[in-house]
Amino acid sequence: QVHLVESGGGLAQAGGSLRLSCAASGSGFRINAMGWYRQAPGKQRELVAAISSGGNINYADSVKGRFSISMDNAKNTVYLQMNSLKPEDTAVYYCNADWSIVRSWRSWGQGTQVTVFS
Repeated sequence: QVHLVESGGGLAQAGGSLRLSCAASGSGFRINAMGWYRQAPGKQRELVAAISSGGNINYADSVKGRFSISMDNAKNTVYLQMNSLKPEDTAVYYCNADWSIVRSWRSWGQGTQVTVFS
């Protein structure tokens, strides 16, 4: 089992920045990809950004040019640098990891609140 621990959420003024981190822990696993999703009140959970262990990156159109995802493979940690924040970025942000031991699995973090005020 892979356990994900997120950190870095909080309050930010519009135009400001926040950095989220998510560390995966466990034993004997291999990370294939990690990513960030978000869910605003009354809305469905949506992909924000994802990165594979090989470095392939995918962003939601709404965050392109403002958010940057990166991964430290040695630490099994993924980061989301969020710049030029907007009030509509307000949501609970969830980290996820696609990992494998014999077969593929997916784990989710507990979520971290990001609130952007104008």
